[in-house]
Amino acid sequence: MSLGSRAAAVFGGAARRAAAIPWRGIVSDSSLRAFLVAKTLCAVHVVNAHLCGVAFVLSPSPFPSLSLSLSLSLRGRHRHIQVLGPSMLPTMNLTGDVVAVDRITARWGSVAVGDVVLLLSPENPRKTVAKRIMGLEGDAVTYLVDPAKGDESKTAVVPKGHVWVQGDNIYASRDSRQFGPVPYGLIQGRIFCRIWPPESFGFIGQKA
Repeated sequence: MSLGSRAAAVFGGAARRAAAIPWRGIVSDSSLRAFLVAKTLCAVHVVNAHLCGVAFVLSPSPFPSLSLSLSLSLRGRHRHIQVLGPSMLPTMNLTGDVVAVDRITARWGSVAVGDVVLLLSPENPRKTVAKRIMGLEGDAVTYLVDPAKGDESKTAVVPKGHVWVQGDNIYASRDSRQFGPVPYGLIQGRIFCRIWPPESFGFIGQKA
């Protein structure tokens, strides 16, 4: 058999084997699987964005390459979620936490004094910070101006559509004492449970 005949026989056999493969079924099955994956991702996005999500709340790292914080979400734009230094000690661990975030409470306007919330920083909207609500609209909040230097206090009335937030560690927190009441619309969700680290697992309740 000549070289051309052998090549023709090889290619002919390959063509017959390719023709025997159920391509239509494979394409149909692949399309169905891709559709199911897309539906699952959409469902995850809806749950995370509107019902309940998981967030990594990290303190800044001394290493610049490790200083980025992460948000477990499927949003198009990434935001940094971080506790700025020790501002939420002892509620939040200095080394970082993985927390569960309830988004329904904030959307329904049901957050209460004492809740720990994630909110967009009024000073840098590209960052999300964790603070505790100390006053709702109409509340008169008395606070120490600079607790590290003395007992001087002031009282502020929270305007309509705003909340007053502070870090649990008032000696090392930048909050409403510096930037004033925060618009309610900046609240992204209520932190209600710590998932990680395991030894700190548990619900994060209100604190008067």
